[in-house]
Amino acid sequence: MRKSKPKKRAILADPKYGERIVTRFVNDLMVDGKKSIAFKIFYSAMDLVEAKTKDSGKTPVEVWKTAMENITPDVEVKSRRVGGATFQVPTEIRPDRKESIGIKNLIQFARQRSGHSMAEKLAAEIIAAYNKEGGAYKKKEDTHRMAEANKAFAFFRF
Repeated sequence: MRKSKPKKRAILADPKYGERIVTRFVNDLMVDGKKSIAFKIFYSAMDLVEAKTKDSGKTPVEVWKTAMENITPDVEVKSRRVGGATFQVPTEIRPDRKESIGIKNLIQFARQRSGHSMAEKLAAEIIAAYNKEGGAYKKKEDTHRMAEANKAFAFFRF
């Protein structure tokens, strides 16, 4: 490559919780550049999470972070063509991609849920992921199961 890689932009921490990953989550949640609406959705979802999990003794951000850890995959499968045959090769995921996949899965399955507002759907998916259930957690388990089944092709890693 002639050109150097572009510099990563620094993501600022969010105003309420002071967390960088919250801002990254809100950026993925945002639609059509409406960041203030995305922040409102996230913060109201956190209020709902706090109301539903107040007996656990954790703050809503701790619940959300635990949910993110529960749905973040460690391995994925990539297609690799070797001599006319295509193999699903399990590979480890780098940390920033893990975070990105976890965020995208949580948002995707929250959008698919039934409910009145996006905040309610997001809160329900966060609580489900915290309890190790729901669509995003199932997706992570399926990914791990696929990687385990194709462990024999790990030597094709590129």
